[in-house]
Amino acid sequence: MNIPNALTPAIIKQVAQKEGVSVDTIKAGLKSGKQVILVNPIHTNVKPVAVGEGLRVKMNANIGVSPKCSSLEAELEKVKLCERYDVDCIMDLSLGDDSRRIRREIVAASSMPVGTVPLYELFFRHADYPENMIGPFLEILEENGKDGVDFVVIHAGLLMQHLELVKSRLIKVTSRGGSMLIRWMEKYQKENFLYTHFDQILEVCKRYNMTISLGDGMRPATIIDETDDAQIQELKNIGQLVLRCRESGVQSMVEGPGHIPAHKIALNVQLQKEYCFAAPFYILGPLVTDIGAGYDHITAAIGATIAGMAGADFLCYVTPSEHLSSPDLQDVKDGIIAFKIAAHAVDLTRGKDWERDRKMSEARGKLDWPTQKATALDPDSFDKYRKNIPAGLDACTMCGEFCALK
Repeated sequence: MNIPNALTPAIIKQVAQKEGVSVDTIKAGLKSGKQVILVNPIHTNVKPVAVGEGLRVKMNANIGVSPKCSSLEAELEKVKLCERYDVDCIMDLSLGDDSRRIRREIVAASSMPVGTVPLYELFFRHADYPENMIGPFLEILEENGKDGVDFVVIHAGLLMQHLELVKSRLIKVTSRGGSMLIRWMEKYQKENFLYTHFDQILEVCKRYNMTISLGDGMRPATIIDETDDAQIQELKNIGQLVLRCRESGVQSMVEGPGHIPAHKIALNVQLQKEYCFAAPFYILGPLVTDIGAGYDHITAAIGATIAGMAGADFLCYVTPSEHLSSPDLQDVKDGIIAFKIAAHAVDLTRGKDWERDRKMSEARGKLDWPTQKATALDPDSFDKYRKNIPAGLDACTMCGEFCALK
C-alpha cells in the first residue's frame, strides 16, 4: 500500500529512532502493511507509536467511563497512571450520554495514541436498534476522527453466515460489539452494515489517518470454545478486509482471541498471520484458563507472553477485575505492570532492551538499592518491600547477614 500522507518523514524518522531501526525498515513495513503507525494529525500532543513485525511489542490499556460507576475524573487519573508507567496506547471504552466530551478530554490529556469502539456509542445512542444504522455510525466515526482518535475498532468481519456456527458453543459470544451487531442482524435478517458499507468507513478513516483495528466479534469466550469454525471463518473474512484497507491506503491491524489454552496460542498467531497477510496482530490477553477470576491479569499475561513469542505485535492488557467489575486505579496499575512484564519478556527474546536487565543485575550484585529501584518497572512496589528493612542491614530480610552477595 502507499504510505499515508499523514505519516510525514519526520514522524517516520521519530518512530525509527525510538524502535532502533532504520527509516527504510519502517517505510518497507508500512508499504507491506506489516507495520502501522498510530497517529491522527488532529491529536496534536500525541507521540506516534509504531506497531508490527520487527518492532518492540506494544501494549494497550483500556479505560473509560461506565454508566453504572466511575467518572471522568477517575478515568483521567488512569490516563496519568498510564503515562507514568509508559503505556504505549490507551482505549476509551466509555458508555454514556456525554461520551463525546469524555473522549475529547481523554484525547487532550493523553500523549499516547487513543483508540475507541464507535459501535458502542452508536448502540448507546440508538438503544431501540433502528434499521438504518450506517448513517448514524458514519457520523459518530467522523466525530471520532475530528476529536483526534488515532485508531478505531471496526467489527466488519462478522457475517450472517457465521451466526449458525456459534450455536454449539458453551458461551455463544463474548464480544460486546459482536453481540450488538448480532442482535441487529437477527432483528432485521440483514447483513452486517459495517461490512456492506465498508468502503464508506474506509473513506472516513483515511481522512483522519485513523488506523482500523478489525475487531473479532466471534472470538471465543472460554477455552472450551477456542479455535472453532465461527472464530476461523470470521478471521478469514477479516483477512479480505485487510486487503481492502491496503488497497484504499488505510492502515489496519487485526484483533485476536481472548480465551485460548496455552498449547493453542502459537497456532492462533500462525493462523492470523496466514489468513490476514501478516497484518499487525493485536491480541486480547489471551487468557490461558477460565478459573483465574480475581487474577486474570496473571492468566492473561501468561498468554500474552506466549503469543508475543509466537509473533503477536500488540498486547491488550487485562486487569484483576476482568469478568467481575469495572477496574479501579489499583486494578489498572496491576494490569499495566503484568503486561509490561509480558511485553518486555518477549522483547528480550527478540534481542531488544537487554541493557535494562544488565543494569539491574549489576546493581543487585553490588547491593545498589537506589539503582535497582530506578531500574524496576514499579519503583513504588520496590519501596513498599524495602521500607521495613532494619537500620544498618544492606541486604534483604530473606537472607540477612547470610546473603550470598555479601
